[in-house]
Amino acid sequence: MTDATLKSSAPLTDSREGMTYLETLPRKVVTVYMPLFIILVVLLFPFYWMVLTSIKPDAQLLDLDSSNPLWVVNPTLQHIEKLLFGSAYPRWLFNTMMVATVATFLSIFASVLAAYAITRIRYKGAATVGGLIFLAYLVPPSILFIPLSAVIHNYGLFDTPFALILTYPTILIPFCTWLLMGYFKTIPYELEECALIDGASRWQILVQIVLPLAVPGLISAFIFAFTLCWNEFIYALTFISSDHNKTVPVAIISNFVDGDIFRWGSLMAGALIGSLPLVILYAFFVEHYVSAMTGAVKE
Repeated sequence: MTDATLKSSAPLTDSREGMTYLETLPRKVVTVYMPLFIILVVLLFPFYWMVLTSIKPDAQLLDLDSSNPLWVVNPTLQHIEKLLFGSAYPRWLFNTMMVATVATFLSIFASVLAAYAITRIRYKGAATVGGLIFLAYLVPPSILFIPLSAVIHNYGLFDTPFALILTYPTILIPFCTWLLMGYFKTIPYELEECALIDGASRWQILVQIVLPLAVPGLISAFIFAFTLCWNEFIYALTFISSDHNKTVPVAIISNFVDGDIFRWGSLMAGALIGSLPLVILYAFFVEHYVSAMTGAVKE
């Protein structure tokens, strides 16, 4: 038997060799490159439009017949300068950051305790309690803000940042608890049983064993809660009335829209600058966010 016959009859040592016919350029263009291109255009076009509108002169914003709407000639920073130095935007940004950070930490703290109690402490009805907590997340905020406004008014918290700090956890804790429940279930019970045998308390187990292993889940819950607080509109519009205490989503709408006149340059500049903290947050922790979401969905 010749060498050529032996080579032709020998089995493939690498399974990838038998799939090379799928790696042709036309097939890649149709199955990989075109879908990726469409997704990138859909996802990135809003940011491109915000940047474009933020640096366009007023003449080009108002006269679309003589100027290209998808491009800018003689870009200017007057809208960004007016936003940062001619309005209270730095104060609004600080309010948004403070409210989102404090409300997120309160929600994560409560969610950790609830998720640990439901998943790690065996008692009758734990699964039912977990399901009811997640169902609470499905209640729309547009229904909750009416009774919550009465509570806020009775406690004298109307038009203060505490009104948002105390109401945001009502929409954050249910989902964060469900997310952490799924992640806590992936941690082996044997670690906890060994710690109990050695005399560790439940609090020591939570702080020294469970939480260090659940860091990706905590990061994911933090990102979700922080994003929801940052972009929340209904509660911020209902509970805050003074311009000094407003958050970015409400402030840019109420201060840069005069009746039927929209100051698009300042509006888009405010939306663009307001989205940068979230973009930076996702850029640093996106891997942990995806891994934790995958672990929660598996459960």
